[in-house]
Order: sequence, then C-alpha cells, then structure tokens
Amino acid sequence: MTVLISTLAFVLSMTSIGFAADTIKLGVAGPHSGDLAPYGIPAMKAAQLVVKQVNAKGGVLGKQVELLIQDDQCKPEIATNTATKLVTDGADVVLGHICSGATKAALGIYKDAKIPVMSPSATNPPLTQSGDYPNFFRTIASDDMQAKLAVDFAINTLGVKKVAVLHDKGDYGKGFADFAKQYLDESGKVEVVLFEGITPGAMDYSSIVQKVRKNKAEALIFGGYHPEASKLVSQMSRKRLKTVFISDDGVKDDSFLKVAGDAANGAYMTGPRDLSKIALNAAATAEFKAEYGAEPGAFYQEGYSAALALLNAIEKAGSTDYEAVTNALRTQYVDTPVGKIKFDSRGDAEGVGFSVYTVENGAFKELK
Repeated sequence: MTVLISTLAFVLSMTSIGFAADTIKLGVAGPHSGDLAPYGIPAMKAAQLVVKQVNAKGGVLGKQVELLIQDDQCKPEIATNTATKLVTDGADVVLGHICSGATKAALGIYKDAKIPVMSPSATNPPLTQSGDYPNFFRTIASDDMQAKLAVDFAINTLGVKKVAVLHDKGDYGKGFADFAKQYLDESGKVEVVLFEGITPGAMDYSSIVQKVRKNKAEALIFGGYHPEASKLVSQMSRKRLKTVFISDDGVKDDSFLKVAGDAANGAYMTGPRDLSKIALNAAATAEFKAEYGAEPGAFYQEGYSAALALLNAIEKAGSTDYEAVTNALRTQYVDTPVGKIKFDSRGDAEGVGFSVYTVENGAFKELK
C-alpha cells in the first residue's frame, strides 16, 4: 500500500509538473474591488486583451499563455497573501501590483521565488532605486520625477510663494510629498507653510483645509489617491478657498472627476504623457473600446505595455528562466503603447515620463 501511494504521488507530481510546463503563466495582481479598483481593473483588462491576441497567434514559445488573476485591493496585508498565492500557483512572471505600498509588501516574496514583476503604476522611487528588488520593473516613471515636475510647475508657471504639502501617509503619497517638499526647499523661492499627513478614508478634512487657509497657502500639493483628493477639493470649494490644488497621477482618474464634480475644475495633477499619437497606443485604445464600449481608464496603456514586455522577454529569452528573462528585459527593446522601450539596470523603463494636466470643463487636459 505504501509503495502504491508513493508511486501515485510521484505520478501526480509529474502530471502537475507536465501541466505547468504546458502553459506560460502570467500573474496579474492589483485592486479589482474597493475604492481603488479603477486603477487595477484597466491593467487587468489590458492583460486579458494582450493574452487573447498572443494566444490567437500561437502563444509564447509555442505555448498558450494562462492568466492567474488576484485581487489585492491595494492593501499591503492582502498583497502578501496575493503574492504567495501566485507563487504557489506557478506564475512565471507577474504584472502588478498597482499601488506602491502593496507592491513593496509583495516584492520580497517574488524575489525569493525568483519571479520577475512589472508594475504599470507603482511609482515609489525606492522600489527601483534602492537596489533591494532586482526582480522589479515598471512601465511608468517614478515619483521623484513627477514631484519635480509638479514643483517646477508651481514655481515657474503659477508663481506661488507659499505652499502647503499634504499626503495620505502611504508609501506612494508620502513618497511624492517628501520629494515635493525637498524640491520646494531646495528652490529657495518658496516657503512650505504646512507639511502634514491626513487619515485616508476620513469623512471630513475641514480641519486641515482650515489650516491651509490659516497659513495662507497659495497652492496645496497633495500626495495620494482620488478618494481623498475628491474630498479635499470639494471642501476647499465649499469654504471658497482659492488655494490652487496640485497632485499626482494617483488623482488623474475619471473617478476624481465624477466624485469631485465642479470642484475638480482648475485642479492640476501630473500623469503619464499623452502618447495617443503612437500607433500601438491608438490601436490598444481602439481595441479596448471595441471590446468594452468605454474609455480604458488609468494605467491601461502602461498595463498593456507591461504585459507585452513580460511576454516578449520570455520569447526572447527562449524560456521562463529568471536570469534569462530579466536579462532580456534589460537588453531587448519592445514596441509598446508607451513607446519602444527596454529597462535600465534599476528596472525603470527608459524614455517614459510625465506631463502636467488640468481639469477643464470636467475633463483632463494635458498642458504642453
């Protein structure tokens, strides 16, 4: 009986290994439910569209691509479980995570498992700049770049002299705010009159808005996401505060426009450059509209690019071997909706960047 059980276990094990080898497994992790789902769902749908196309053309290395999709709700404590599940399920590469805090929480797990990970949206600089995660790549520029852009815009275009800086205490929001304050201080042209964290999810920010008024801030730079930004601009509007609102790409989402309504008009935020004139970018957008009958949403193009880059690297490497795939990502160019890219030694995509946008008549407008 013992021999029979051992033999059966061996056969099942070999069957499992054989099945795993029959497909290329692309993990997708991000918020697919909750307040921040508008950031994760477009990237998930991008992966689905890319895989549909790739499989229709014969797959990667002659194998079909299998999607493994996990919802982390942008919460670090869930992201660790998500990462563990994707590793256990045999993911060869992972597209995700979306939020910087969740990404950071999960990266060590993927690193130990030797799995390349690529985010379309996690912009916290240390994720690449610390050197702690050689398995991590991203198709978006980092927060230090967009913070510098936001500060330069506030000083050189708006001409403000007093600035309040707020953040949501998270890795992403505080990282952006810390860089903004650093660049403001280094400029020697601006006084930072307030630097403070707010509590995410709070129903009311009137006390902090009152502090912004009391300190006579001409501009408020906020690091965080659209739920808090919507409340801030709404309460600033109700209190008839004329302070200019400036934020990051975590706010450049249609949810901000819908929730904040008229209060969003006149706000500024950084976001990935409009690359709609790139043929593949326009094609990816058209593909989404044809499939879903709607505009793609935040980080769709970056997610589409990440899926293409990961699968291209496996094809170029000739296998899913970790060293071969990461080497291909750093040395082999690939055409994507964000341009023809490869990744530098730190994992940042070469050539991607940000623009400043404003809200005008309820829509985002890129400022040239």
